[in-house]
Amino acid sequence: MTLERKTASVNGARLSYQIGGNGPPLCLLHGFTGQGQDWRHVFDLEDLARRRRLIVPDLRGHGQSTNPLAGFTHGQCALDVAALLDELEIPRTKAIGMSLGGNTLLHLATRQRDRVEAMVLVSATMYYPAQARAVMRQANIETGDEQARTLGRHARAFADDYTDMSFTPPLLATISARTLIVYGDRDMLYPVEMGVEMYRAIPGASLWVVPGGNHGPIFAPHEKEAFARAALAFLE
Repeated sequence: MTLERKTASVNGARLSYQIGGNGPPLCLLHGFTGQGQDWRHVFDLEDLARRRRLIVPDLRGHGQSTNPLAGFTHGQCALDVAALLDELEIPRTKAIGMSLGGNTLLHLATRQRDRVEAMVLVSATMYYPAQARAVMRQANIETGDEQARTLGRHARAFADDYTDMSFTPPLLATISARTLIVYGDRDMLYPVEMGVEMYRAIPGASLWVVPGGNHGPIFAPHEKEAFARAALAFLE
């Protein structure tokens, strides 16, 4: 089953997304500097669309989507996803988010608690630790196309931001979505202890630690098939 690419105007941005399939909705949210197509490296989307109605956006400022704002926040991405779901008349969904996508889901699941039925968070974070901020300050803003340079500037701005990603355990405790947290135990940005902290804070959460996994461990050739099976089984 082929996914169709469409465009929606949400919150002043032009959001490009792929949609298609039959069954309950499943939203796939990519990582920072990525795009919706990245999920093809993990799932057979056409096969998955036979069992799910897939919504696979390029988040604002990524892929074919625009970002008219000078800055970038995960909270704004959550508002965009909510607006897109409203336009598609999807009141409630299951979702998988990687890094930026997982952070976006944390915002969505705490702001609109009935919107997310179940979610898989891969390499998401409650806040930016010092080691992540050090990496962010080194983001490349000199090479690549305009989109890449802009995202580099946003990454540098993350290093000095303490409001966008600032989830406390009491706030995470308000999440009602069934949640699976996936972390690599060698994540260069977010130490695995942060995954454990989220696991303890979100009611009934499950935790999968990938041995030797770095940031975004689900793309490793020896892990992606296992992740695809486990994530979809959890969501079911």
